[in-house]
Amino acid sequence: MMIQKCAGVLCLVLLAGCGSLSLPDRMAHTTHAVNVNGAQGPLSARKSETVLAGLKNGSPKTNIFDRHLAQVEELMGSPLMTGNKVTLLLDGPATYKSMFSAIQGAKNHINMETYSIEDDEIGHRFAAALMERQKKGVQVNFIYDSVGSGDTPKEFFKSMMDSGINVLEFNPINPLMLRKKWEVGRDHRKLLVVDGQIAFVGGVNISSVYSSGSFTRSKPRTTDTPPWRDTHLRIEGPVVSDFQKLFLATWAKQQGEPLVSKSFFPQIGSRGNEVVRAIGSSPDESYSSIYATLLSAINSAETYAYITTAYFVPDPQLLAVLKAAAQRNVDVRLMLPDKTDSNLVYYASHSYYDELLSAGVKIYEREDALLHAKTALIDGVWSTIGSTNLDWLSFQHNQEINAVILGQDFGEQMKAMFEKDIQSSRLVRLEKWRQRSIGVRLKELGARLWARWI
Repeated sequence: MMIQKCAGVLCLVLLAGCGSLSLPDRMAHTTHAVNVNGAQGPLSARKSETVLAGLKNGSPKTNIFDRHLAQVEELMGSPLMTGNKVTLLLDGPATYKSMFSAIQGAKNHINMETYSIEDDEIGHRFAAALMERQKKGVQVNFIYDSVGSGDTPKEFFKSMMDSGINVLEFNPINPLMLRKKWEVGRDHRKLLVVDGQIAFVGGVNISSVYSSGSFTRSKPRTTDTPPWRDTHLRIEGPVVSDFQKLFLATWAKQQGEPLVSKSFFPQIGSRGNEVVRAIGSSPDESYSSIYATLLSAINSAETYAYITTAYFVPDPQLLAVLKAAAQRNVDVRLMLPDKTDSNLVYYASHSYYDELLSAGVKIYEREDALLHAKTALIDGVWSTIGSTNLDWLSFQHNQEINAVILGQDFGEQMKAMFEKDIQSSRLVRLEKWRQRSIGVRLKELGARLWARWI
């Protein structure tokens, strides 16, 4: 009887797993020349080739430059931009310190978009910093998600509005405040743009759960709540204008009050040598640009693919791409959470372990912290950091935002960060994994039924 029940549940799971996320029809056949933009606009074909050749020189074996970039060139809404400085920020304390510094130095405007801002110490510090700048004549425009910030009282935002800040609630859950049909998805982005010259992108929300670093061992823990492990970026240079465009597009789609004309797009000279692409996705598009570029990058991997995500509920195409990479001897490693704030996602994620491990994918679970980061590193030359998890929710239902960074220098920092996480992680072994109880397996199968909605 138990076997029959399990078989019935398995059939439902297989039916629920049918179908994949949408991809552009022309993706497999696209091989366009790759163009790079600079501070003064598009570079010539020859200069673009020189920039990419410099990035490729001495890199590990990879198809990123020869296949991936040509494949996604026409599909992305924004170009590759050279001349940027990118700073990797590990965990909340480093991220908040850099954000507060940029906010306090703002002269013209601050555009901020976040999934969650909480009514706690960190939330009040940000609100105070933004209101202080507003009172000094810096125009502050702020977007928050209605669900992500659902526990934050309206009085919190009213004090911001009373100071002159333009506050916009994304897709209000109050039916009396609905503005249009575009109400299904959530705004899961974490974006801060200061004076059109500095952008912050990553996985960090505004909350006191990020108050301590995830690698700190010097102080005894005074609470049972584990520290949160996350990754963020500070970006300076020409690509900031593309992140600015994404913020303004959301403001317009949500029918925010017209913004007072400010210098949203100042002339920005070169700030460094990093080549960066800004990628945004939203549920009103036919496919997720972030999903499409990630699949292409993994398909182009020749050496290794290191992927970190808080929520892992892959569709069949992503699952197949990961297994295929491992089976062609690419070192595929997934960094997933040992602890989670969603048991449903946790068990659904575990339902994929057996087939991934059997294909040669290595799975690590980060211990002593609640993993919330969303990053990937392919062949040491292609990196991405942003708000996008590897699940249906991020790829199909949410607004998300990522930065893609090309080059070995930044790739080395990403690799060092991943290896540091491995030191605080447990490797999942197939033999031991298969020893888990039938009760746990049933929870996994049941959770997988909800794969498309979590």
